[in-house]
Amino acid sequence: MRLFIPDADATLALGKALGQALARSACATEGCATGGCGAGGPVPLLLAGPLGSGKTTLVRGLVSALPGADEAEVSSPSFNIVNLYPTRPQVAHFDLYRCAGQTPDEFLDALDAKDVLVVAEWAELLPAKDLPEEALQLLWSPVPSGRALEIRAWGKAAGGLLDALAPMFKQWRSALT
Repeated sequence: MRLFIPDADATLALGKALGQALARSACATEGCATGGCGAGGPVPLLLAGPLGSGKTTLVRGLVSALPGADEAEVSSPSFNIVNLYPTRPQVAHFDLYRCAGQTPDEFLDALDAKDVLVVAEWAELLPAKDLPEEALQLLWSPVPSGRALEIRAWGKAAGGLLDALAPMFKQWRSALT
């Protein structure tokens, strides 16, 4: 799926729509009965793109839509590698820029947790052997007057989540011609 994101406000709105869909999936409390989860829990989000493309802004919008967001202050985890937000499900927000070629143990542990939503910025730097089988990959690229975003689903649960998101993303898809 390819989307056109014109500005930061649209990026926040897109993140919020994604967060609302993940919150509705009720992964942590209902055994993933409504989709959006892999065998290990919520489908991880792998964000790839150049500096300033909107990755952290998307995460800010996503977290704002989850229960418990009023206790979360989203910022880039560049110096800590991971920020944990007290949402439901809990969000583990990784910045892998400084980890190029090496995967932090905390990332692998979070992927195994059944009640944690893993969001990784600079996911293109992960070694192939450490990529999850289930994930939504969001690839950002600059275009005139905004950014293009390509969303790819890896695995059955991720494909179901992407299908469920398609109607919510209509406004951004229609801008592409």
